[in-house]
Amino acid sequence: MNVTVPDSSKATAAARRPPNKLPRPADVCWCGSGEKYKKCHKDADQAFLKEERKQLEANKVLPGDVSPKRDVPIMIRRPDYADSGVPSRGSGRNVRTAEELVRMRRACRAAAEVLRKSGAQVKPGVTTDAIDAFSHDLIVSLGGYPSPLNYRGFPKSICSSVNEVICHGIPDNRTLKDGDIVNLDITVYLDGMHGDCNATFLVGDSVDDESRQLVRVTHECLMKGIEAVKPGRPISDIGRAIEVHADQHGYGVVRSYCGHGIGDVFHTNLQIPHYFDARSNTRMEPGMTFTIEPMITLGTWEESHWNDDWTVVTKDLRRTAQFEHTILVTETAGEILTRE
Repeated sequence: MNVTVPDSSKATAAARRPPNKLPRPADVCWCGSGEKYKKCHKDADQAFLKEERKQLEANKVLPGDVSPKRDVPIMIRRPDYADSGVPSRGSGRNVRTAEELVRMRRACRAAAEVLRKSGAQVKPGVTTDAIDAFSHDLIVSLGGYPSPLNYRGFPKSICSSVNEVICHGIPDNRTLKDGDIVNLDITVYLDGMHGDCNATFLVGDSVDDESRQLVRVTHECLMKGIEAVKPGRPISDIGRAIEVHADQHGYGVVRSYCGHGIGDVFHTNLQIPHYFDARSNTRMEPGMTFTIEPMITLGTWEESHWNDDWTVVTKDLRRTAQFEHTILVTETAGEILTRE
């Protein structure tokens, strides 16, 4: 939660941001005064949230111009959707063979290298389109194909999601500003296998403390999820670990998007929710490969969509962060494949 319990002084409490989940009118106020919420902070909270919404609307990310799709040299091995935009279901298997894992490790190491080097390009004044061009060229130089390119028609080679954009942001000519945060999502198709990872980067030196903490805690959520990977345990353990940690900080966990099985196809049918869902009872087994990629929000986990069919933003326009690794289930735990 973004507010600590203040003393009983209304003047002190009024200067603090209200909690994400507001009490009902007849409930005791969140400030610790002991009074009913409707007689204490209800009006002040509504005024605060109204003014905050105005400020967020005035500073929200707007779509820019998108450059033409970049070319991939003909000698580069391509996934089946590279021309049609329509991916196949692949083998449907979630457990990789030893030979597949050799190739998948190469794809994952390449993705990790591209993410690290692309993240180094993040600075005020740089456009997300320029980062897309850098990433595209680097992936091709490594002999890979940028997996997002033309996947179900996606027009660019990476996803770049700024501030309130949850995921699937399309790189464009918007320049990054000092104080922004931006997620770069990199997937590389190499040797017939996909490697997928992402990270949220701070832009410049003026990122506010609230956003810095969000980014830090989101990375912690990823690592908590990875620590929950154990053969024989249900997939739901992963989401439980992530949700518990996010809840401790009063953050939202996006529910409409999740991790996924990955290998010779970009997305298998295996889904990895980042919140506890008892229906996710598939048991993890050695050789399984999937992504864990929690999307954590300062406010609501609910989303809205731009009319480009891709970009997803928080409904309340508050900031969100994400981190991702591709994971292999071993005989004892989860191994991070997307490391150089």
